[in-house]
Amino acid sequence: MKWIKPAVFALCLGPAALLAWRAFHNGLGANPIEFITHATGDWTMRFLLITLAVTPARRLLGWPGLIRYRRMLGLFAFFYGTLHALTYFWLDKFFDVHEILQDVAKRPFITAGFTAFVLLVPLAITSTKGWIRRMGGKRWQALHRLIYASIVAGVIHYYWLVKSDVRLPLMYAGIAAVLLGYRLV
Repeated sequence: MKWIKPAVFALCLGPAALLAWRAFHNGLGANPIEFITHATGDWTMRFLLITLAVTPARRLLGWPGLIRYRRMLGLFAFFYGTLHALTYFWLDKFFDVHEILQDVAKRPFITAGFTAFVLLVPLAITSTKGWIRRMGGKRWQALHRLIYASIVAGVIHYYWLVKSDVRLPLMYAGIAAVLLGYRLV
């Protein structure tokens, strides 16, 4: 069953590959930057939720082997979050720090999104076996609970972003609430 992990990896790259394909075939619509921003943001949220779903799924379904994929799924959440942030910093703001800071001051949804992303950085850095060993199990687990705050900040970011159709951010919020509620119970 060594083929499963590479297959999951390839599936996780699927959204990025589809986005690249669309870009090379002029399929990003009238506002390509907005399309890329929304696509990478949605996939970040989806991978965060999928990562959070691993523990309840393996317990409820009796599939303890699912735990092998949680780290990879979490790193893909970070990957898509990085693409999302880079789209904003590079394609939208051209790395203009002054303009970015003004934008953050004027638009709280950007602050929430940046917070969600920054919380993922230490999780990605410490996701290796070496870091797990160096930090010890308890401290590493405590740090990796930042994913809970990240998903909440991500949902707030998305909710504050949309002006009228809040169905998708509310759906993400509902799924996150169920997954976080499972951990409380």
